[in-house]
Amino acid sequence: MIVFGNISYTIDQIKAGDKGSLPIRFEKGFEFCWQWLNGWDRFSLQTSGSTGKPKEIEVNRKQFISSVSATGAFFGVEKGWNLLCCLDTEKIAGKMMLLRALEWEGDLLVQQPGANPLEKLKDCDFDFVAMVPLQVEACLSNPSTREALHEIKNLIIGGAPISISLKEDLSQLPGKVFQSYGMTETVSHIALADVKKAGTLVYGALPGVELKTDGDHQLLVKAPMTGDKWLATRDIVCMKSPDSFVWKGRADFVINSAGIKIHPEEIARQLHTTIQVFFPEKKFFFTGKPDHKWGQALILVVEGVADQKKAAAFLRQAKEMLPKYNNPKEVIFIPEFKLSSSGKIDQLLTLATWKNS
Repeated sequence: MIVFGNISYTIDQIKAGDKGSLPIRFEKGFEFCWQWLNGWDRFSLQTSGSTGKPKEIEVNRKQFISSVSATGAFFGVEKGWNLLCCLDTEKIAGKMMLLRALEWEGDLLVQQPGANPLEKLKDCDFDFVAMVPLQVEACLSNPSTREALHEIKNLIIGGAPISISLKEDLSQLPGKVFQSYGMTETVSHIALADVKKAGTLVYGALPGVELKTDGDHQLLVKAPMTGDKWLATRDIVCMKSPDSFVWKGRADFVINSAGIKIHPEEIARQLHTTIQVFFPEKKFFFTGKPDHKWGQALILVVEGVADQKKAAAFLRQAKEMLPKYNNPKEVIFIPEFKLSSSGKIDQLLTLATWKNS
């Protein structure tokens, strides 16, 4: 059974294309299920730009099934699991939730994506749920939905790295919680990291996935999900074993300051709690700025109105917390960030628009 909003459909109804009074916002998800149930073999997906410029790629049925099967094997899925889809079904993450329900013969509730997907639900006894960090944070900030998170047995989080403080909050949940690593080109996640384990997140490959790095420590992946071909990513990792790694950051964003390579995503994780103290609930990112002394200087970019007093206090605090060459040198404020179609901060467009304003 799949429920789109508040309208229930049997598999036979979907296969027959019997949409009834289905709201327009769910039509794309329904259509994808219809295509799958009627044996379509090839599907077009729009990438987010993880391995280069955003583009349209073709994924076959075998690749999708490989992904669903690997995730099912990892979690020990049983027939009849209860799932929640609160992600965009036009993107790979949402599509995979639809397919997991169909292939696992489970029951699925499909919601329109929102900040707090548990807010209006009376029953949150789900066996498997996928969210992005912003949704998890919203659930934790609301007392009632914070309790609802305790009912979820298996939660995977993707789309962006989680902060240290969010990791600590999630470690208190009774169910299993994993941060996922993957992209459209790998047909969703190919590795998972146990959020509840102490220390740095270590991603373990799913069954059938091979990993290695190139000379620049960028991850390469080969799996049935990639068509059994090596896929070069733009992610810098530290291999812990042949099938596990620690994610360091994106090669595109590495900052070279006085000959020291800085991964801004690592700095963001280390300073997340401090940033929330000085700039609560503000979007932010770290980037490099040309500098005659350092080559590149690490700076913090915050969405909102400038507050130089708080900026100076933050820089002093950060200096006490980080090694010398990892210290941010400046805070700049941009009134409004530009976002990608998937809701991620578009750093390059944000900075370009700000400079030209």
